[in-house]
Amino acid sequence: MSKFYITLGTMLFAACAPKFPALTPDEFEQTIAGPDVQLVDVRTPDEYEQGHIVGAMNIDWKSDTFADDASGMLDKSKTVALYCKGGRRSHAAAGKLYRMGYKHIVELQGGFEAWQAAGKTVQAEIYECDEFRTPNGMSVKLHALVHASIWIEAGDKQIFIDPVSQLGNRAIDYTTMPTADFILITHEHHDHLDKEAIHKLSHELYTQVIANKTSADILGKGIVMANGDKRALTDKITVEAVPAYNTTDGHQQFHPKGRDNGYILTIDGLRIYIAGDTEDIPEMADIKDIDIAFLPCNQPYTMMPEQVIEVAQIIRPKVLFPYHYSDTDLSAISAQLPDIDVRIRHYE
Repeated sequence: MSKFYITLGTMLFAACAPKFPALTPDEFEQTIAGPDVQLVDVRTPDEYEQGHIVGAMNIDWKSDTFADDASGMLDKSKTVALYCKGGRRSHAAAGKLYRMGYKHIVELQGGFEAWQAAGKTVQAEIYECDEFRTPNGMSVKLHALVHASIWIEAGDKQIFIDPVSQLGNRAIDYTTMPTADFILITHEHHDHLDKEAIHKLSHELYTQVIANKTSADILGKGIVMANGDKRALTDKITVEAVPAYNTTDGHQQFHPKGRDNGYILTIDGLRIYIAGDTEDIPEMADIKDIDIAFLPCNQPYTMMPEQVIEVAQIIRPKVLFPYHYSDTDLSAISAQLPDIDVRIRHYE
């Protein structure tokens, strides 16, 4: 009998419970941009860290402390905007919050999957990382951020290459990262030079920005390096600026010869070539003893896969990271370079 009353009670609550507005991704985006809206991701912490809507707080619906966490984090006088993976957890969470006294609740129809499918901005907290050791045992960690943005942890030094805050639907929160010791800028295009990202990463007393002349002029600061220049950053780290330019007819205007930089970082004997925006240029024949190479792959701005393969066969890196690839099909690169460790990382 008691089971009957429990079931009946559940049915009566379901019948009387309010229908929370289920908003399309466009409607949800407009709503969370407004004032006094609390954006809540009710997925697990692991799901949240792999990617979430910018500005969302994480309150795990599956956690035993969901109610206590919500009470401590959310204001009942403000709108609560909920989402999960597909919509089921957020709807259950909405009902729980309503019973706790939260009366202004909206949900994302289709959840995070619908948000991504609509091409909306996503922020990730975990970035793919590859760790290497220098000949003397120093740890060097390479993080894939976005497009051409790379974060290098070299011992206790933090090096960022072309940091940008957002490209397409991928956003990077640099406030969650260590302050940079060195920031290297290859050239002034918006997908490589971002004043906001540089500002967030910089410490006024010790961060050094190294750039080609045009980028330094735009920033109004920085150490200028031209093709062929070499500089010691620490007693164990040096940087060399190398040419990066287009050669294909009709493409030279994107990256003219002599303006932009690629960089070779030598970290305690480990040599890392970051090519910048370039095609397969004759000067690459002079690049020797490379352990790790980052080669761009997207025409008309940089190289086609066939050019990347040719360059890799010339400089013979031990490890190759194609980057700056947008939607280019990279599948042929690994197959054509069986003697090189080709690693495809999620930059886009």
